[in-house]
Amino acid sequence: MVSDDTSPLLRAKAYDQPSVFQPANLLREGRRQRSRPDVPVPAVCLLDPDGDIVRYLTASGQATEHPGWACYHTTLWTFDLDGTDVGVIGCAVGASFAVLLAEQLAVSGCELLVSVTSSGSITPAAEPPYFVIIDRALRDEGTSHHYLPPGTWSHAPAHLVALLDGQLNGLSQLVVTGSTWTTDAPYRETTEAIAHAESLGIIAVEMEAAALYAFSAVCEHDVICVAHVTNTMATEGDDFEKGEADGAHAALEVLAAVIERLRIDQFER
Repeated sequence: MVSDDTSPLLRAKAYDQPSVFQPANLLREGRRQRSRPDVPVPAVCLLDPDGDIVRYLTASGQATEHPGWACYHTTLWTFDLDGTDVGVIGCAVGASFAVLLAEQLAVSGCELLVSVTSSGSITPAAEPPYFVIIDRALRDEGTSHHYLPPGTWSHAPAHLVALLDGQLNGLSQLVVTGSTWTTDAPYRETTEAIAHAESLGIIAVEMEAAALYAFSAVCEHDVICVAHVTNTMATEGDDFEKGEADGAHAALEVLAAVIERLRIDQFER
């Protein structure tokens, strides 16, 4: 049994104390070093772990680099999606990286963060590819334990799930609501671990949602995570097929529907 006696992951967490290292201070120094202006990011931002959406938008000339983004690790692109200015960061793979960016975006003007991540099928809800609005994620990663005390699940903001559940119909790919398993180690998805996830009714496995939802709960920031179920973990042939433009068209269609459903006119600039 994992406890603070057996794992440093659970030691000296002091959940009620603020962090000494603050994202706003890092970005301040990044702007100073790079001579970048203090310009807010769009109120709606997207994390694109696979990078396919960013590659599609930049290749088609639809995206512009944000002038003030001073993160040392990434480029923030902006684009227009049906009248809403959206910021997007590509290749934000894994829980710790995703939350690092979520923290920085939150202090830079982002009000709604959406993550759309390619995921492996556990308990199929349909034939891939399809999307899952993640309502809760199994905390089989480390980052969430720095935000919340130990527990089984991280939950999406209830008010967002209530607006989205069963409401994203008529799109080119199916959208369902359900739970996922967030792992730090994709190449340790063993038969036993998969069977455990199946026993919990988990639809898919991904690498970010549990941590992003823990950040959301503690920092009171709106986050919604979407799993794009595209594969069976390469156990069969013809895997990882996401659709046209490597799934970018379908993912942007889902993002547009999420924005419309949440009635976030205040995010339009």
